Amino acid sequence: MSTVVEFRGGSAMIPASRDVVHGFVARLAAQGVEPADTFLDAARLVVSELVTNALRHAPGPCRLELTLAEDGVEIAVSDTGEGYPTFLPRDPLRVGRHGLEIVTRLCDEVITKPNATGKTVHARLPLR
Repeated sequence: MSTVVEFRGGSAMIPASRDVVHGFVARLAAQGVEPADTFLDAARLVVSELVTNALRHAPGPCRLELTLAEDGVEIAVSDTGEGYPTFLPRDPLRVGRHGLEIVTRLCDEVITKPNATGKTVHARLPLR
């Protein structure tokens, strides 16, 4: 089971991406897949962070794909940016720019791969 949504850009794609996650999790439940109670919130946060990064760091459209995979959900966000996400040095005084830290804490695996028009960030979020 999967869902793919193409966003044209703009800040409205951030809350819209969270709505996509909500609908996907409802489809999982309808198919008898029961994720942990915290899964929906975690998935919405991961998607929100990845789509926000795409909006901030890449011109043009963004693609969100959610795919059920064995014991988790593969979250893939594609954008047209050439730069790869990078960790910033630990700085307790820094305000913001902690999205990648959050995503890697919640997900089992986070990988960035180049594609024909930019890159795709793949994050695997466990169901339980």
